Amino acid sequence: MAQVIIEMKVMPVSPDTDLTKLRHDVEKLILEDGARVYQHKIEPVAFGLKALILTIVADEEKGSTDVLEEKITALQHVESVQVTSVSRALG
Repeated sequence: MAQVIIEMKVMPVSPDTDLTKLRHDVEKLILEDGARVYQHKIEPVAFGLKALILTIVADEEKGSTDVLEEKITALQHVESVQVTSVSRALG
């Protein structure tokens, strides 16, 4: 069973959003979806707004990330979710 590496950018609704809490909420959804967060970082965007960048490892058999993206977007403090890259893990 092959693994895929997904990089996802989660934009909060405001600069005042608690990104630590948001990260925990997003990671919980990712784990429920059968994937795991390999790495996370916070990246400045503009005017004090910061994005949560997640690197996720998931089974290739899972298919599309659409359902996971919809679940994350439905969270209270999330403005948008964007998958910025998907690649197959080697090894």
